[in-house]
Amino acid sequence: MDTAPTPFEALQKAVEAAGSQSELARICGVSQPAIWKWLQSSKRMPAEFVLRVEAAIGISRHDLRPDIYPIDLPPAPQSRWSGVDHRAAPRFVGADRRPRYGNQHSDLDSAGAAR
Repeated sequence: MDTAPTPFEALQKAVEAAGSQSELARICGVSQPAIWKWLQSSKRMPAEFVLRVEAAIGISRHDLRPDIYPIDLPPAPQSRWSGVDHRAAPRFVGADRRPRYGNQHSDLDSAGAAR
């Protein structure tokens, strides 16, 4: 008899399918420590990330959160990143979506003194 995985087992399977906690974090748009915390506390994946994970990796939303998603719902549509190496996906760092480098204090000169 094949039984459905627990939400925690589905979360572990999602990490394995993504390749690492960091990759799953990129898919969810959270930090790697957030994924680690979910795993260490045997928590379920928060509901707002379930559909992203299902679309990107293919782990069923019902397996991840059976308390929210009944088994009879159709699967989420595939994301444009499904089947793509997630390390190649664009990563946005700032609110203005530009990576930030160096000293962000524009009111300082090159020696670090106030202008």
